[in-house]
Amino acid sequence: MNTFSRALAGLAAGLLIGSAAGADDAGLALAQRVYDRPDGKDASSVVTMSLTEEGRSPRVRSMVLYRLSGEGGEVATLIRFTDPADIAGTGLLTLDAAYGESSQWIYLPAMQRVRRVDSSRKGGRFVNSDYYFEDLRDRKPAMDTHRVIGQESIDGVACEVLESVPVEAGNSVYLRRVSWIDPVSLLPLRVDFYEKDAERPAKRLEVAAREQVQGYWTVTDSTMTDLRSGHRTRLVVERIAYDRGLPARLFSSKALEDEAGEKEFRP
Repeated sequence: MNTFSRALAGLAAGLLIGSAAGADDAGLALAQRVYDRPDGKDASSVVTMSLTEEGRSPRVRSMVLYRLSGEGGEVATLIRFTDPADIAGTGLLTLDAAYGESSQWIYLPAMQRVRRVDSSRKGGRFVNSDYYFEDLRDRKPAMDTHRVIGQESIDGVACEVLESVPVEAGNSVYLRRVSWIDPVSLLPLRVDFYEKDAERPAKRLEVAAREQVQGYWTVTDSTMTDLRSGHRTRLVVERIAYDRGLPARLFSSKALEDEAGEKEFRP
C-alpha cells in the first residue's frame, strides 16, 4: 500500500511483513496489523493539495483519487488533477502487482499522450510535491524488516514506534522508515523517512486529523515536510467514499488519457 494514497484513506500502510533477519516478533505482528487494517475494497476521494515554501504563497491544487484493491493482493490507483488550469487533466496511473512489481504511467495534457514512468525514478518528485514516485507505489510482504524500537506519545496518543528497513537496499530510495502507530486506529500518526543519512530524517509525514468514514479510519489532513528545505505538501480530503464498486476499466491507460471516462465515478 502506498504512502500517498494512504495519506488520504489511511496513511502509510506500506509497513508490510518481512521475514528476513533483523525483524522481531512484535515488529512483524504490528506491521501485519497495520497492513491488514480494513480500508474497503475501493475508495474515491476529492483532495486539496497545498504546496508551501518559505517566503511564497501556497500553491493550491485540486485532484480526485481512486483506489481499487484486488482479492489477490494487487492494487490500482488513479490520480487526476482538476484545478488549476496549468495542471488540470494531468493524471498518474499506478498498478501494483501481487508479487511486488509496480508500473506507473503519467498523462500530460500538453503532450496529449501517456508516458511510462521509468522504474528507476523512485526518488523523483511527483508534480513538484514532497511525495516521491516511490511513495505512490505499493510495498509488498518481505520487502522490509520491522522491529518495535519504543513507545512515544503523539498529540496525547500512546504510540508504538516501528522501524522498517528494506531487505534489499536497491528496492527503495529510503534507508529506513520510522512510524508512530496509533494502536486503536492502526494509523501511523507520524512517519520519518531516512535517505542518505540513517541518523537524520530527510522527510516527515504528520497527521493533523483523522476520523471514521463508513466505519473505516481515514486520514483527512496530513502534511509531508522536506526537513532539508522546509518545503511542505499538505493533503486535505474534502470528500471520500468507500466500496462504490469501481470497475477495473477505470484503471487503464485509456481512462488515464480520456478524462471523460472517469468523471462519472467522482464522489
